[in-house]
Amino acid sequence: MARPVSGPLKVDFQPPSVGDRAWMARALERAREAWDQGEVPVGAVLVRDGAILSEAFNNTIRWSDPTAHAEVVAIRKAASGVGDWRLQDTTLYVTLEPCAQCAGAIILARISRLVYATADPKSGMVGSLGNLVQDPRLNHRAKVTTGVLSEASAGLLREFFRERRPRTAAVPFSDLPASPTEDEV
Repeated sequence: MARPVSGPLKVDFQPPSVGDRAWMARALERAREAWDQGEVPVGAVLVRDGAILSEAFNNTIRWSDPTAHAEVVAIRKAASGVGDWRLQDTTLYVTLEPCAQCAGAIILARISRLVYATADPKSGMVGSLGNLVQDPRLNHRAKVTTGVLSEASAGLLREFFRERRPRTAAVPFSDLPASPTEDEV
């Protein structure tokens, strides 16, 4: 029986490797494609031995599929392409910290290394809310590097959401309804 782990798991971050910036730049290109398709701009590239196995971007809206995150799409494409669900000795580059679903897929696919650009404080499960990819209770763990092209990725996401969220005009104080008086309550 696995021992419970108390508190959030810390992430053992590894320093960037040679080539990480180039692969992350490629993932950012995929993120821009997502934006062009009306999707949240997240891109992923899966690499083995210096060659791309697959690359993808979010497709949740276009495919009406809540599981069609960039990471999952890239993992599915790579597994199908190599004819094996085990994607050992691979590195997954993704522009945003993976959520619980994607972190689980990384573990299930036996991906060796994860490199993500920027944190996701609302749903990230590789440091922000927890650390699924290095949980000692699981049978596989991935090495993790973060911060590669972080500003470019965070900026792309900020701009995307800024364009899509309507700005609410401030209501002048004089137009607000008056508070009820004690007698009216």
